[in-house]
Amino acid sequence: MSRSATSLLLICHSYPPVLGGSEIEAQRVAAGLRRRGHQVTVLCAGGDPMPPVSRWTDEFGTPVRIIGGGWPERWRDHAFALGVAWTLLTMRRRYQLAYFLMQGLHLAAGLPVARFLSKPVLMKISGSSIITLMGQSWLGRLELRWLRKWAHRVMILNSGMAAEAATAGFDQKQLFWMPNPVDVNLFAPGTLEQRTRFRHKMGLPADVPIVAFTGRLAPEKELLSLLGALARVNLPALVVLIGDGPERTALETRTAELGLTGRVLFAGRCPPDSVQDWLKAADIFALLSSNEGFSCSLVEAMSCGLPSIVSGIPANTQLIENEVHGLVTVLRDEQSIADALRRLLSSESLRRSLGASARQRVLERYSLDQVVDLYESLFDSALLKT
Repeated sequence: MSRSATSLLLICHSYPPVLGGSEIEAQRVAAGLRRRGHQVTVLCAGGDPMPPVSRWTDEFGTPVRIIGGGWPERWRDHAFALGVAWTLLTMRRRYQLAYFLMQGLHLAAGLPVARFLSKPVLMKISGSSIITLMGQSWLGRLELRWLRKWAHRVMILNSGMAAEAATAGFDQKQLFWMPNPVDVNLFAPGTLEQRTRFRHKMGLPADVPIVAFTGRLAPEKELLSLLGALARVNLPALVVLIGDGPERTALETRTAELGLTGRVLFAGRCPPDSVQDWLKAADIFALLSSNEGFSCSLVEAMSCGLPSIVSGIPANTQLIENEVHGLVTVLRDEQSIADALRRLLSSESLRRSLGASARQRVLERYSLDQVVDLYESLFDSALLKT
């Protein structure tokens, strides 16, 4: 428990019901902090699918201020940035910390206001390559310069991001590793009854191993390599892609070209509360991305006791130790992925062993309670400096 309750503004461009890893993380952290007695108010941009109101309370009871929803879309970012600056100023007696979760015009507008008000600033970089991309625009370079000067800590997700930050001139002492949390009670291993009931409900075969992916169907997820690997494996398996995105048409076309129709199911976008049902009904999880920060979907699958097949990028290998929690493969190498699929599909005992170790690792390091502990220590250190 923190020494005292902290009041903060959590500033993120988007927030659930917008679905994404950073959005889900923001909501989980806000709810976890509030359960410990901290006061959290979220500032986010408006527009579909956000409610058409300026003040709202999310499903976990967190107060949310939705800014700029009534503006034309092309001006919405500007309205949000101005609204963030104005809210930081007008609410100055009602919060102690400013926590920025996403970069953008609102960060450039909010940082100098927080500095003027002598409010401690925390920033979390939400994914790999973002710091590098920020350095490629004048606005991003300005934000990085101000963060170097004014942020108490800049939170990162993996070692690759630490290297990016060092290249951008950040002192290593200013960086703070902060994982994304998972609700280990919600994302827990399923019972045989839960698995059977959900498979029956969805019309899925009861005895065919399911290889699940959850997330955006986007190029950086490298799902074409998963399809290519599946075509090389002559064992019963059903790949289920849970989510939607710009790569769906290409993936559907490739599925047909490889003769995999019937072995690949496009489940589409699902409500957040059904993701755990899919994971509890699955046998293996696959995340073969070329770019991740700290995958919420991977840690959720681990929490459900699934063994994972992952690409060997820093974001994945910090979670999955090869042959311990899953199998690490060579990025975009279909034969490497096929070999891993074949091993897991052929051995239920290996799946159980790796899955149990994955669940244990999450319990030890990435539960919501443990991550909130890290936030509380960070808040205490920031406020002690003021």
